[in-house]
Amino acid sequence: MLTALSAGALAEQPVGEEGKNSEKTLVPVVLFVDNDDDDDDGVPDGTETHLDGKAATDVRWLTAKELTAPRNRLRILSPTARWVADGRAVARGGVLPAHATRVGIQGLAPGRTKVLADGGGLDVSVIALEAFDAHGTRVDLAQSHASISRVLPRLLRNDTNEAADGDALRWMVIGAEDSLPDRLGIVSYRPDGSELDSLSNVELWEAPCPPGTSPGLSCRTSPYIRATVDRIDRNHPESAGRSLRAEVGGRLAVHVGEQKAASIRVGGPRNTELGPIERFRARLRVHVLRVAPGAAPAIGDTPNEAVEILRDQVDTASLLWGQCGIHFGPARDTVIQIVDPPPPHLVAIGGNLGLPASGGEIRLRIAGTPIRVPTYAGETPARVAARLARAIEAAGFTAVRSHNLRIEPGALETVDISVRVKGALATIERDGTLPPSSDPTLDVFIGNVDLADGLSHFTDYNAPAGTLEERTLVKAFADRDPSTIEVFVVPAFSGYGRVGESFLDPPGAAIQNTVIVDRAAIRAGAQSHVLAHELGHVLLDMPGHPDDFGVDQPSSLMDADATDPSIFGPRRLSIAECERALRQRGPGAPAPLLEPWPLIRGR
Repeated sequence: MLTALSAGALAEQPVGEEGKNSEKTLVPVVLFVDNDDDDDDGVPDGTETHLDGKAATDVRWLTAKELTAPRNRLRILSPTARWVADGRAVARGGVLPAHATRVGIQGLAPGRTKVLADGGGLDVSVIALEAFDAHGTRVDLAQSHASISRVLPRLLRNDTNEAADGDALRWMVIGAEDSLPDRLGIVSYRPDGSELDSLSNVELWEAPCPPGTSPGLSCRTSPYIRATVDRIDRNHPESAGRSLRAEVGGRLAVHVGEQKAASIRVGGPRNTELGPIERFRARLRVHVLRVAPGAAPAIGDTPNEAVEILRDQVDTASLLWGQCGIHFGPARDTVIQIVDPPPPHLVAIGGNLGLPASGGEIRLRIAGTPIRVPTYAGETPARVAARLARAIEAAGFTAVRSHNLRIEPGALETVDISVRVKGALATIERDGTLPPSSDPTLDVFIGNVDLADGLSHFTDYNAPAGTLEERTLVKAFADRDPSTIEVFVVPAFSGYGRVGESFLDPPGAAIQNTVIVDRAAIRAGAQSHVLAHELGHVLLDMPGHPDDFGVDQPSSLMDADATDPSIFGPRRLSIAECERALRQRGPGAPAPLLEPWPLIRGR
C-alpha cells in the first residue's frame, strides 16, 4: 500500500500495518519547487491545473512498482508537494483518480515529505531555487527574465560595486540543510532549444535566507552569474567561471547533477525608464554583391559560403543587440541574396546641386529606345523629372521616381528615375555621343555601379543624398518597405578608411534604413563589429557617435573608431541607448522598425 505523509503525520501513525512502514528503507528523492514557466504562458507551472507537455517538465513521475496501492488511499498531506494524475493537478490533500494511468509528484514549497508503499517508499525533499539581482531583489522566474550584462566584469571596471551590474543574477537554494546541493550547473539555450553555452560546478556557499523563509530551512547561494554577448567576454580569466553566453528569446536552465532545477527566459534590460524590456524584432534583407556579373561574391569563395558568413554576422548582431532586448530573428530565416551589380538603370535629374533648368533637351536611350524631353527655363528638377517619367512610361517602360534630400551646397532637391521593363531593370545609356542633357544648368547623370574600383561613398558634402553610385545600387534592390532594414555587402569602398556606412530615416530621404558594409568590415569580426555598429545608427536614428564630442568610449559598440578584439573592445550598449532605440524605432515611432516579439505566449 502507498500513502504520502508529512514527517510529522508519519510519526503519529498507529502501530500495525501502517506503522510498519516507518521501518522500511526509503529512497531519498529530491524535487524542486516548480515555480518557473516551462511552457511560456506566464504562469508558474506549480500553479497550473493542467500539466501537459512542457508544463510537466519538473514533475517526478512514479513507476508502476511504486504505485501498488489502491488510488483512493494515496494522499499527500504536506503542503510541500502535490499529486499530478494524467496531466491534471490534484488539490493538496486530494485523492488520486481511481483509474489514473500516469501519476507524479510536483514540488510546491521547500520542505520534507514521505511517500510510503509496501516494501519501501520515498523520502522526498523539496528545494526552492530562487534568482536575485545585484540589488537583492527577487526575480520572478515565470513573469520576469534574465538579461545580458552590459558592463565589464567587476574587477575590470573602475567601479567595483557589485550592484553596478544590474543584469547579473545569483541563484539561491532553500530547503532542509541535509538535502541542499553544494554545486550547480547552468545551461544556456537558444530560442530554438539548442544549447549555446554552459557552466559546470558553480559553487554554493552558506548564506542568510531571505525574509519569510520557513523556520528550520537553510540557504546557500551562488556568486553573481553574468549572461554575456560573446566568447571573448565569456572566456576572460577574471570571470570565466561565472559567465556564460546567452541569447534573447532563449533560456537559462539551472541543474543539480542531471536534474533540471529551474529555468528563466532571457530578455532585455529589466530596469529602464520604459519599464522592463522583453524582446523586439527588426527585420533585415541582405544583398551580397559580386564585383562583376558572374564573379565570386564580395565575401566567401562561393554563394553558399557567403550566405553562411552573413548568417553568422546577423547572429552576432542579434547577440550584441540582445543587451537591449533587440533581435534580428533566426539567422536561417534572414533573406540573403547573392546579386550582380545592377545595370545603369537610373537617371539623376539635377545632378548634385539641383539647379533650375535654363532650357535644352534631355536625350537618352533606354533598352535601345530613344527618349527625348525638352527642358524650359526656370523649371525645377522635380518638374522636369515628372515630364521625363511620363515620356518613359509612354514608351512602354515603368518609371520609378524618388526624390533626394537637398545637399548642403545644393539649390534644390534632385530626383532619380529608375527604369524597369517587364519587372526587370532596364539599361539606360547615352543617345550616341550626345551628353544626357544639353541644358547648361540642369545636370542629368546616368547612374553606374562599377565595383572594380570600390563603391563611391558619401562624405559630409553629399551625405543627405548619398553618391550617385550608392543610389544606383540601393534603389536597384531596396523593396521600399519602411519596416525592413536593407543591408548591402560590397567588395570594398573607394579610397581608404571606410568600411561601413548607414542611411537613416529623415523625412523625404530616398534612401532610408540602409546599411552598407564591405569585405574588410566582415573580416574584422569582433575587432569592431561593424555590421552591428552600423545597424545601431539606424536603430538609434543617430548619425553621430557618443564620443564625437565627448569622452572616448572604446568599449561602446557605438564608439566612432574603436578597433580592439579584446574584452575591452566595442561591444557594449548602455541603458540610455536601449531606451533611445525603442523611442526612435519602437512601435510608437512614426516609422517603426522594431516590432514586439513577446517572450510569453499570448502577450
